[in-house]
Amino acid sequence: MEMGHFGFSWVGFIFLVMLMVPNLFWAKKKPAGYSSADENRVLRILERIGEVLVTFCLLTFTDLNLHGWSVDIWWLITAFILMILYEIWWIRYFRSPGRLEDFYGSLLGIPVPGATLPVIAAFFLGLYSRLFWLQGAALILGIGHIGIHLQHRRQLTQKEEGHAQQR
Repeated sequence: MEMGHFGFSWVGFIFLVMLMVPNLFWAKKKPAGYSSADENRVLRILERIGEVLVTFCLLTFTDLNLHGWSVDIWWLITAFILMILYEIWWIRYFRSPGRLEDFYGSLLGIPVPGATLPVIAAFFLGLYSRLFWLQGAALILGIGHIGIHLQHRRQLTQKEEGHAQQR
């Protein structure tokens, strides 16, 4: 098993741009009532570690760059389709009233797509490049990031159920 080849990855850079640009806009249009104060501490730590590791892997392994046609190219294509769906989800959110329901709503049946889509895409990039490091980093990120989003969605559902019972 190879450890990976160091160097700059254009594919990883494009992937990170697709990931980060909407998040920069989100910083100015967070959902009304959004708070990270009650997030599970362990999940938050895993999320941060995963973010650093995924970013490092995406930028520093040339294995992610295009390397000819093979059956593995389908992992790359699937990863970018997931990222396009991620961009569509962001567009839908930015065109919405910007409520928590809009932010944590599903897309095409995919739960918490703002967390799920990029994590799965990163894992698929790891499959394409055969980078165990990226696959592991995506798993760590997924546990933290998806876990936090599910926690927020669960809190939102409980809050909505509480309001419904009061009526």
